[in-house]
Amino acid sequence: MSGKTLRIVVVDDHTVMRAGVIALLDGEGDIEVVGEAGDGRAALDLVARHDPDVALVDLRMPVLDGVATTARIAARHPRTRVLILTTYDTDADIERGVEAGAIGYLLKDTTREQLADAIRSAARGETVLAPRVAEKLVARMRRPVQDPLTARETDVLNAVADGLTNAEIGRRLVISEATVKTHLLRLFAKLDVNDRTRAVVVAMERGLLPRP
Repeated sequence: MSGKTLRIVVVDDHTVMRAGVIALLDGEGDIEVVGEAGDGRAALDLVARHDPDVALVDLRMPVLDGVATTARIAARHPRTRVLILTTYDTDADIERGVEAGAIGYLLKDTTREQLADAIRSAARGETVLAPRVAEKLVARMRRPVQDPLTARETDVLNAVADGLTNAEIGRRLVISEATVKTHLLRLFAKLDVNDRTRAVVVAMERGLLPRP
């Protein structure tokens, strides 16, 4: 990439955030911001029009979120590398972004130097992860393999997330209250939690339940 100016687009639904990123990169002579967008659909048009080297994409956006945007850019414009730039660092968010095709995952507390270096690395096809993100991925890989939830356990977990009592869960799923309690105990063991609220939180973090 020596001697080449890297062309990038900035995608974030917050105008101030976009302006801040653009200002941060303004002094980098080898990086040029060729466009900005406030939602995923506009980002796709931007990438198609400018064919940038790198797209900086926020995770949570209206119209089309960052994961869907990343997946479509990866499928339609494989030359453009996607760097997720977000405030969210849960395991589920990280995995969804990387699985969608992002070459890197940065957090919004990154410094100007780190951001510029990450863009250069991404343009070379190198994976870039914020230190905190890398630590989370390594920690996750080192965890013991956990038994997956059964379909019935997932049904019970969804009912818990809906705020139902054990008796109400039993009526919804047409099972006894004692059976509900058994499923809950197994859920707690698999999720390594000891109460219903924590079970829902951990399940959302792991992508086992949709976020509200």
